[in-house]
Parts: sequence; structure tokens; C-alpha cells
Amino acid sequence: MSEVFFNLTGFQRDLLYVIADLQQPSGQSVKDAYEISSNAEISDARLYPNLDTLVDEGLLEKGNLDRRTNFYSITERGVEALGTRRTWEDKLLQTEEDQNSIPVSNRS
Repeated sequence: MSEVFFNLTGFQRDLLYVIADLQQPSGQSVKDAYEISSNAEISDARLYPNLDTLVDEGLLEKGNLDRRTNFYSITERGVEALGTRRTWEDKLLQTEEDQNSIPVSNRS
């Protein structure tokens, strides 16, 4: 799982975080939330192929709200991937003092 997650683009990881914060958002809702949180506009041509990649990797599920509108929800695998990423980031951001307090057997 972690290999898949570390091969994602930053944009794809950001989409996972946005979707994890929403309740079965439509693609348009994902787009709106991303644009607000990042203060950057994205095109449908960029958004939907990336959502499809996340679905294909098993990090998101895609369902139908109605005939024209899909929703997205994060899978357990997606939640675990976010946790793995967070643990990795926390480890990298530890201060030297924090690292010195970690037993040698737990260091990588």
C-alpha cells in the first residue's frame, strides 16, 4: 500500500485529503473544496482523470448520486495510506533532540 501511495502525485494526495474531509462529495464539490483550500483553480480535464486513478488504485470508491452525478468516498485503504503518509512526514519532521530520544532499535 505505501508504495502505491508514495507514487501518487502531490495533487492526487491533496485530493485524498479533500475527499476524506467531505461526505461523499460529487466531483464538482471536490473541485470547489480543492480550489478553496489551495487557492488555485483546476480544470475538469485535470480533476477527473486523477480521481479515476485514485479509484483504480483502490484509494477511492466511486458511486452514483443520480444519472449524471458521481460521488467519491475514501476507502479504508485510502485512510490507511493517509496514515502511512502522516507517520512518514512526522518522522521526517522530528527535531534532532526528538531523534536522540528514540531507542536505536527503532531508528531506520
